[in-house]
Amino acid sequence: MEEQARESMDFDVVIVGGGPAGLSAASRLMQLGAENDQEISVCLVEKGSEIGAHILSGAVFVPKALDELFPDWKEMDAPVSNPVTADEYYFLLNETSKVPLPRVLIPKPLHNDGNYALSLGNLCRWLGEQAEALGVNVFPGFAASEILFDDNGRVSGVATGDMGVGSTGEEKPTYQPGYELRAKYTLFAEGCRGHLGKELILRFDLDKNSGTQHYAIGLKELWDIPPENAQPGKVVHALGWPLGRFAGTGGGSFLYHLENNQVSLGLIVDLSYSNPYLSPFDEMQRWKHHPAIASHLSGGKRVAYGARAIVKGGFPALPQLTFPGGALIGDDAGFLNVLKVKGSHTAMKSGMLGAEAVFDAVRSGSTVDDIDIQKRFESSWLYDELHSSRNAGPALHKFGMFFGSAYSVFEQALTRGKHPLTLRDKTPDHETLKQASDCKPIDYPKPDGTLSFDKLSSVFLSSTNHEEDQPCHLALEDPDIPIRDNLPKYAEPAQRYCPAGVYEVVEENGSSRFQINAQNCVHCKTCDIKDPAQNITWVVPEGTGGPNYPNM
Repeated sequence: MEEQARESMDFDVVIVGGGPAGLSAASRLMQLGAENDQEISVCLVEKGSEIGAHILSGAVFVPKALDELFPDWKEMDAPVSNPVTADEYYFLLNETSKVPLPRVLIPKPLHNDGNYALSLGNLCRWLGEQAEALGVNVFPGFAASEILFDDNGRVSGVATGDMGVGSTGEEKPTYQPGYELRAKYTLFAEGCRGHLGKELILRFDLDKNSGTQHYAIGLKELWDIPPENAQPGKVVHALGWPLGRFAGTGGGSFLYHLENNQVSLGLIVDLSYSNPYLSPFDEMQRWKHHPAIASHLSGGKRVAYGARAIVKGGFPALPQLTFPGGALIGDDAGFLNVLKVKGSHTAMKSGMLGAEAVFDAVRSGSTVDDIDIQKRFESSWLYDELHSSRNAGPALHKFGMFFGSAYSVFEQALTRGKHPLTLRDKTPDHETLKQASDCKPIDYPKPDGTLSFDKLSSVFLSSTNHEEDQPCHLALEDPDIPIRDNLPKYAEPAQRYCPAGVYEVVEENGSSRFQINAQNCVHCKTCDIKDPAQNITWVVPEGTGGPNYPNM
């Protein structure tokens, strides 16, 4: 078959990713163009089937950045209409008991006065509509699979993945080559552990002066509950059980009452855990049986499920933001406020700062080295917010959940983070697993089908879909490592840390085989992070592949 040439399109700016950061950057660029009577062409590509399809978050939303981007958002019918009305915190002692945490012991950044409980996916859909109305070329269903470089090594855009390629690399009758989207500047807003962002950090050594990046996995469900149980705006956060059963296992949980008789709830598990038998998915299913959680779900029905890695290294782990030809924004860089456990408003602000810097560069015709995102960041409220909470994540890693939380309470009470000490945790998450021989297997209870469920029925609720006959997007550098090394050393933890049943060890004729069920993948990226051999690389599948989250 004769190879088909890629079509090429030229823009001033290309943005990769249709989350809060990318959409805010796109809209801000168009606003600046209108304000300065400067024509600017902006293209945004999103790998999901639609804007919002791959968005997963709690979410309690801080409107600070939205106020700046669209001051009239209330009159514009933004889906931000469920203010927090109750803000409760608990320490779960065991499977039945809880202790309320007084508000005075909760660091002020964790207070949710003036915030909103909402669906971040729906907010992104609205932001996408605003971007399109302003003139942004929004292309959902196109996965940016390759970074383009010019002869000088400068980033000159991205290429979208080819469509209609078979599992062995052959061109099917439906084959369609990807597009080259060339740009003066490219902003990467892929979210946590973006595979192109990962490549850029490595290629340009962007993290040479940064602390070690850390991650968690967040698992979330959406439930319909009886109207008589609905408490719109009620927010519940908890620490402790079930994660407190294991030393060094950090994280927390949330439950938010949304509008329309819905509850969003989930468990966040730090990926620095050490027991290879731990299964974050099963921990969440166990957690829902706690009376403090189960009482909210009585008579309800689970309607959606999803999972996503969360970047939580915070301020000390931020890489250099710029490189020749563009910049990292949002969670591609790691702009989550770890203390607040919120990253939507910070992602939006980083996108707006990136847009302002790039716009000035486009207008002046300057080179990439003149992009001043770093300078703008350091003079913004975003810098102040992240800097003041910089020790929250490292404290949990160094001192454990109880003493780490106590450290943050006292630090915020005494200095609000305005002291010179910066804690660091230098051990990457993939190096923290103990050998299986040093750990006890965990006996997880069978799901009851009412409060707790299995992985496959959960994945079904994520509406995940991939074309089966396509190259596997979960690449093994060495296909022998899972069985030869990881199985005897760590009981092959991919079977458990994956929240979608992608990885299995299958016994056949007296021998073990590592099986990858790539069609189940919900694009959480946990395998790319936690594999102890760093043998798994997550890359984008065909555009539109993956979950299709409603209201998540």
